[in-house]
Amino acid sequence: MSLQGIVQQGTGELAGSAPIAPDVTPARPRRFGLIGEVLLRLSAGLVLLFLFAPIFVIVLFSFNKPQGKFNLTWQRFSLDAWTDPFRYPELTKAMRNSLEIAAVSTFVAVILGSFVAIALVRQRFVGRKTLDTFLVLPLTAAEVVMGASLLTLFLDLGWNRGFGTIVIAHIGFEVSFVALTVRARVRGHDWTLEDASMDLGANPRRTFWKVTLPMIMPGIIAAAMLSFALSLDDFIITFFNAGSTTTYPLYVNAAVKNGLPPQVNVLATAILIISLIFLGIAGLRARRTTG
Repeated sequence: MSLQGIVQQGTGELAGSAPIAPDVTPARPRRFGLIGEVLLRLSAGLVLLFLFAPIFVIVLFSFNKPQGKFNLTWQRFSLDAWTDPFRYPELTKAMRNSLEIAAVSTFVAVILGSFVAIALVRQRFVGRKTLDTFLVLPLTAAEVVMGASLLTLFLDLGWNRGFGTIVIAHIGFEVSFVALTVRARVRGHDWTLEDASMDLGANPRRTFWKVTLPMIMPGIIAAAMLSFALSLDDFIITFFNAGSTTTYPLYVNAAVKNGLPPQVNVLATAILIISLIFLGIAGLRARRTTG
């Protein structure tokens, strides 16, 4: 059959079927005009540049080979810092202190904050509104105020400042972030599932572990990641209550005067990569849950 015959046959088949409605979707109107949209996109690009340029510089200078002690100007590409990231014992100890403090404070804050969130949603008790208000204070108060107040408290109690006081100080502001994050998840929880579980013979403890906890676990994981990051990079509150203990931010601040080794950028880049991996895993889990 010739090409013309095929076309005529196809046209005849289409003629016998329902007519295809033309695409009459109206073009999306320009809300800001051409100049406005250009300025809007330019502003968004500048904001993204402002946010990600420092991160790019840190990653770039982790491969730098400085001539002197100051790693401030690009000299030449090198993998020396990556092959020996723990060259400086003081830096390694500071990073270990930061990771240990973040892990301990996050663990305690997640437990306390999760129970506070569940209590605020499920229970009605005297002082509930007051507790809800106090949870917001660490988010709105200046860190210098919190750091100074905690310092005064520890001095009045006669406690030596160090690892323990830093952990307590970090728990103080992490609990608020955990409680508010988990509470948002708890509010969307279908509590009839708990009733169904207990109707089927499960006791309250088993219902909590098998029904309630898995349902609010995404909120707990998000709160834990946020708390860990906040603890890891905190400087002001840690500075007031550190004593002789040095964390990674305190080490970086002190090393600026004497010169930052490229290993500082290497460890920062490693933390960034690990954070991106965890974010990717959390994103995949969220897609599988909703999909």
